[in-house]
Amino acid sequence: MASKSKIEKQKRNAKLVEKYAVVRAELIAKGDYAGLAKLPRSSSKTRLRRLCQLTGRPRGNYRKFQISRIALRDMALDGLIPGMKKSSW
Repeated sequence: MASKSKIEKQKRNAKLVEKYAVVRAELIAKGDYAGLAKLPRSSSKTRLRRLCQLTGRPRGNYRKFQISRIALRDMALDGLIPGMKKSSW
């Protein structure tokens, strides 16, 4: 499980990306790479990491549910996700 500080840092970076999105798009359209270099590093969308919303796990996440494969399996086995069940044949 990721530490709470990592999860909070991810939230702060997401706000920073949202704040500078318009400015960044304008600078890219103009081709002003010197202006882009002056923006904060963490304002780039590529620096965001998709974390599990429940556990903070950075790997093995399903985009549709925004949770990790392990948390998804546990929730499915507990019957918390409608229509999802363990397959067997």
